[in-house]
Amino acid sequence: MEQETRKENKMGVLPIGKLLFSMSLPMIISMLIQALYNVVDSMYVSQISENALTAVSLVFPMQSLMISVATGTGVGINALLSRNLGAKRFKEANHVARHAIFLAACSFVVVAIIMFFAAKPFMAVQTSEPEIFEGGVTYMRICCCVSIGMFGAVTMERLLTSTGMTMLTMITQTTGAIFNIIMDPVLIFGLGPFPKMGIAGAAVATVMGQCIGAILGLYFNLKKNKEISLNMKGFRPDGLLIGEIYRIAVPSIIMASIGSVMTFGFNMILMQFLHNSTAAAVFGVYFKLQSMIMMPLFGLNNGMVPIIAFNYGARHRGRIMRTYKLSLITAFCFMGIGISGMWIIPGKLLALFNASENMLSIGIPALRIISLSYIFAGFCIITGSVMQALGRAFYSMINSITRQLVFLLPSAFVLAWVFRSTGGLPQIWYSYDIAEISSFLVTAFFFRKVYKEVIAPLPE
Repeated sequence: MEQETRKENKMGVLPIGKLLFSMSLPMIISMLIQALYNVVDSMYVSQISENALTAVSLVFPMQSLMISVATGTGVGINALLSRNLGAKRFKEANHVARHAIFLAACSFVVVAIIMFFAAKPFMAVQTSEPEIFEGGVTYMRICCCVSIGMFGAVTMERLLTSTGMTMLTMITQTTGAIFNIIMDPVLIFGLGPFPKMGIAGAAVATVMGQCIGAILGLYFNLKKNKEISLNMKGFRPDGLLIGEIYRIAVPSIIMASIGSVMTFGFNMILMQFLHNSTAAAVFGVYFKLQSMIMMPLFGLNNGMVPIIAFNYGARHRGRIMRTYKLSLITAFCFMGIGISGMWIIPGKLLALFNASENMLSIGIPALRIISLSYIFAGFCIITGSVMQALGRAFYSMINSITRQLVFLLPSAFVLAWVFRSTGGLPQIWYSYDIAEISSFLVTAFFFRKVYKEVIAPLPE
């Protein structure tokens, strides 16, 4: 009887424009703040030394790999939970939510063990500079081995997002990020009663902020989220359900992991082939600046995916397509802002990271060249997420592999080799534009198939 008297979920009835705006805006704001704390973190680290900034940049692929496990699993949870709510299968939705907590705990244990032992060999492969090596090992071990807050925060946020409570997600992410921003200088430079910890302080501030976000997210899910129950009493892992979750999640995990492989490979080309640690620092700074553009896009994505998944479960073709088209238009606006910033004020952006004259000479053309790829990136990211929400994540995975391992890294290596006599810069940065154009073509091809197979047969 309880199921029959539930109110209609807003994802099935609100006008699409209002719905997407209300779902995405809190996520966009929280993602912007997340991006801001990443930028601020690197700004403070750059005050230690350029080598410290390089160390953090070299660790980034491992951080990204860890985060990809959490967010990728969250994609599976998000899509499956929203789909069950859309089809009014409330008992199944609760079962998915409880498995989200179980999988987060398991993922943390596995990642923490692997990352602890991998830290030294991972850094040794990339650099022989003692300051970069030691700083990287310290930063990586703290961020990855105390990642319970990150896994918990991502899981709690995805449960809130799946049920349309994105305003609460904004509060959890914002609170954790602000705490991180405040504690960064305190722990790095030893302000007040706190000891001077250097690069370790940046890592400790990060994990503390994540833990606060996780605790707040758990509170909101227990007290405010009436769509699901997280009562773990009598819980038993369901192998079939876990398999279904990871059928959706694994392609997303692989896609994000491929990004880590790409970043590692790119760093190796810069550090070992071109022997340019400053270029590696620029590459790291680019990722921080890029996050100020991409994070809002991912916030839009996080608001869009449950709407698509819900209306797929409810079999509303018109609402799916209106959501997709409006998301594309919004994404193109974000990308336009990003390109403008990278072309108009690249020097001022790099100056935020205490850039030397050498770093500016490398970084200004790098930002301008890479940002041209944003023209195509918005379409690829939005369309790929739509395919995941519709249960066709395999296509997105193939596209991501093609973009980063077939087009980006090989073209970067070839450009670096061909132009090695002039240092390989700035030509190597054009590999991003080559890869994104290729990805655009592949994504359009796959979406055409998905539309015919999945969307077109649905009733209007």
